[in-house]
Amino acid sequence: MSSFEKLALIVCEVILLSQSIYLFVDARKNGFNQWMWGILGLIQAPIPLIFYLIVKKIRKKEEDELYDYRDY
Repeated sequence: MSSFEKLALIVCEVILLSQSIYLFVDARKNGFNQWMWGILGLIQAPIPLIFYLIVKKIRKKEEDELYDYRDY
């Protein structure tokens, strides 16, 4: 294995690990299943992160609409 391949492998590991940690912590804070999102973040990048942000935005929008109806 060349030094370039080793460096590329280390960079990929850092990206996947940091993405997984972010998804785990943020999912716990927002009431999602943190273990599922953390494991998905370890599998590949950046699809789980993009999907999580979309799901989080949709859920936030639904909660805001629910609270709007309770104001009446």
